[in-house]
Amino acid sequence: MKINVLVSIILIALTVTSCGGFKAKRVDANESDDKAMEITDKWVNRDTELTVKKILKQIEGHRGFQRYLKKHRKQPKIFISEVQNRTSNAYFPIEDFNDELLNEFSQSGEFILIDASARDKVLKEIQYQNDGMVSANEVKSIGNAAGADLLVFGAVRMKPKTRDGKTIKEYSINIRMTDLERGIEVLRTRAKVQKYSEQSSGGW
Repeated sequence: MKINVLVSIILIALTVTSCGGFKAKRVDANESDDKAMEITDKWVNRDTELTVKKILKQIEGHRGFQRYLKKHRKQPKIFISEVQNRTSNAYFPIEDFNDELLNEFSQSGEFILIDASARDKVLKEIQYQNDGMVSANEVKSIGNAAGADLLVFGAVRMKPKTRDGKTIKEYSINIRMTDLERGIEVLRTRAKVQKYSEQSSGGW
């Protein structure tokens, strides 16, 4: 009898021990970002949210772009090409970044976004033409086919610097906007994010 009681106590103790090491709670975006910085120095969702908002704010305050809007006196139709991942991290969440960019442009109410299905059909061709492979007149014809006034595209780059277990990752997010009819640049913006980390000899 005493043996059975002892076995039961041991089993209960093991169960409590195995379940006692995990807990979870809901946190807001800022607290989640703070917790993430304790775990990783990689790009996280909060970086995407803050950077995209910064980009939209730069666009709204861009004097050249404001002159463009006043001159044309209409709500511009924009075709958002994919922002490219030019970092050394193949797992950089570039799809999440592009989705967030689309959402913020849409929510601003300042632009008319080209339908996604139309965008997908001409995406590769527009990117090819804006690499300077064809004349500006041809770019105009593709722009008209897409129904867009402006093309938005860009890239994310990152240069890590490491010394004595200390690392700083400097992200640069470059966005450009081109008038498809005239083949000229309307604006370009750059947002930067720096992430600093230290690693001891025993690990993180």
